[in-house]
Amino acid sequence: MKAEQLIVPVLLPAVFMLMFTLPGRVCGGVGASIPLQRPEQCHRGQFFNSAVLRMAQCQLTGGDASGVTRKRDVASVEQDKLGLPLMLASYSADGHFLRWQEVTGGILQMCPDMQTRLDSAFLFGTSYQQSCSISVQELVAKHPLPVFHQLFLRYRGDDGMLMVWPVPIQSRHPQSSNSGRSVQRFYLVDGLSGRAGSLTSPPGHVHYLSSITLSVQIPVSVDGAPPPLQLHLQYSSVRLADNTSVQVSFTVTYSMDEDSMHLATSISVAVFSVLSLLVSLLETSSWSRRSGQQTLNFTTLIKFLAFLSGNLGNTFFLVTLGTGVYWLVAFKAQRSIVTTVLPSAGGTIEVYFKSFVALAFVLKSLQLLHVTLVQVSVDIFLIDWERPNNKRRAAGPPLLQSAATSGASSSSSSSSAVQPAGPSAWRRLLVANEWNELMTMRKSSPALTLLTALLLLQVLGLVNLASCDLQVTLRPGTDSSPSPQSPLLRYALTSSVWLGLGLLQVLLYHLLYERCVEDKVRQFVDLCSISNVSVLVLMQRCHGYYLHGRSVHGYADVSIEALRTNLRNEEEDRCARRGLESQSDVQVFEVSLTERARQQLQRVLLPLAELGERRRRGETAEREEQTARVSHNMNTLLCLFLQHALKDMDYIVKDKSAVEKMMKYEFQLPAERSIFYRDKDGVSFGEVLCYGQETLLLVFDMLLFSVIDLASQNLVLAAVLTYIVQQVLNLARVHMSRRNLSSKTLVDQCFLI
Repeated sequence: MKAEQLIVPVLLPAVFMLMFTLPGRVCGGVGASIPLQRPEQCHRGQFFNSAVLRMAQCQLTGGDASGVTRKRDVASVEQDKLGLPLMLASYSADGHFLRWQEVTGGILQMCPDMQTRLDSAFLFGTSYQQSCSISVQELVAKHPLPVFHQLFLRYRGDDGMLMVWPVPIQSRHPQSSNSGRSVQRFYLVDGLSGRAGSLTSPPGHVHYLSSITLSVQIPVSVDGAPPPLQLHLQYSSVRLADNTSVQVSFTVTYSMDEDSMHLATSISVAVFSVLSLLVSLLETSSWSRRSGQQTLNFTTLIKFLAFLSGNLGNTFFLVTLGTGVYWLVAFKAQRSIVTTVLPSAGGTIEVYFKSFVALAFVLKSLQLLHVTLVQVSVDIFLIDWERPNNKRRAAGPPLLQSAATSGASSSSSSSSAVQPAGPSAWRRLLVANEWNELMTMRKSSPALTLLTALLLLQVLGLVNLASCDLQVTLRPGTDSSPSPQSPLLRYALTSSVWLGLGLLQVLLYHLLYERCVEDKVRQFVDLCSISNVSVLVLMQRCHGYYLHGRSVHGYADVSIEALRTNLRNEEEDRCARRGLESQSDVQVFEVSLTERARQQLQRVLLPLAELGERRRRGETAEREEQTARVSHNMNTLLCLFLQHALKDMDYIVKDKSAVEKMMKYEFQLPAERSIFYRDKDGVSFGEVLCYGQETLLLVFDMLLFSVIDLASQNLVLAAVLTYIVQQVLNLARVHMSRRNLSSKTLVDQCFLI
């Protein structure tokens, strides 16, 4: 007894480790060890469609092989749901062969789960990840003695004989300082080598397999490529007396050669980036000409960077959207033959993809900030064509006049209480308020897009298509595999749904809403005609839009009956047309002013700038009187300019060429006379509004939603935060637009609703 107690602690660990590291009997105990040879050349479709491979041969002969064949037809195993045909050769602690068995049934997974979920780990193309916490006592009870396993890939040779190929295994131990070593056999739990004194005594410590990773690589025929299958093991040790719980995991990953995919992505980014640079240079040149900038200065450089950020944002957005949709279609559409797997988690493709999405969001945010600042700082001029009529009206209601006064005093007070009837201010206020409402009008509803996207993705279950498996189901059952979701597929789904909903709303807006309900943009031009008020909007210093609203009836301060009569005459073509030119209906123009015309406008506005400077110095100033005088002078100047009554300020009317419209670039500079380009569609001034920036706003909202979702993996949180950001930006735009509208049109903010 004492000899046994001395021999067992010394020899048992040595024998145990020797058995673990050296190959033993395989293939049913017949033959020697199998050399770890790589497959010869084969097509990817051949390997993953039940594999026609030429590998190191190890025939299943004798009783063991017949047992496997009788249990389940090998061909059906290989073809059934594209399952990985893996088998285990199991050995006892003393080296005796026990059995051949399939990997299904939860043999390698130590976490308890449903049988179907455990077996789904070996469905080809299914990225599997399982982890749990399990007590040490439970591990020892479930595995009292270590069982050694050797993993094989099963296939049929050219002669139809059943063959197996040993899967390479890399093992790491906590005592080992190197990255790992190649072994042929492995165990799950070792409670034997930690026993001191006797085999019947309880173990002092337990070695267990804390992490199992089966990596599947699409085989390539180049030298030095990794093997198609490889098993990575990570061992840990724990004291049994601690009675603690340990973490164990089982993972199946799939990967391809990412060099070619990375090269294709890099080429796409490079090509689109060059195009973005060229477009940015063109936009900067156009802005410089429209702003009257003759030399390169710091402002021009800032504008170039702003244009470049928007175009580069489009580049990264298109690349990420195309990449995500490609992987979604190419991976999920596979059925009988699997030739494509998703990029590995944490690999080069996924890291670059996430970086590109983040860059697209940041750059589009900068573009949105630039566009917003331009829109809330435009110069707006309201031109009132109404003229005072010859009638005179009392300053106060007749009922307020005293009936008890004498005839002379009554006549004197009455004569002092009448004044000439000037143009009504309500028309200008009405036009200003309608413009203020148009500033935030969009073709799509952000709230409707958000709710519908959340309904489709979360409630209907479209987001479940982002799982890293070949299953195409919206409602996975409880027995489905616990596959993680791919960020590429998730982004492709969220962005496609969001853009699809937005584009659908824009299409319905143009085809149905504008035709059947209301067209607010064109109705604003009609309102200007009825109000006898024109609008001049300058986005750049010498470039903008003109909305001709001069009434063809001469007066707009008329009764309802007269207004109806005027509209009926227009409908029956019994009066002049509304256009700026005679016999023309075109009321909207794109304007390019000369430098001289712009200087005249600045000269009229100069007193207001001096008034602000005086107020900042603490001097008293009559702002109301000065504002009224400047407003009158500006209105008179613009009226004379539009009537060709000024020699130094004149203009011509022409059409833009198709190339100029496409490039948004005017080849002819206004030298002596300003140029008015006809806009027959009547909506070009929408560039000043959110109406004309629908694409930018839609992409920004989509990127904001997708970035939050990728970071949190929570669609509800992404929807809530996106809605909050939308409301904050909308409130900020409304506030800044009101201030700018009041300061540029000289309409007090108290009159803006």
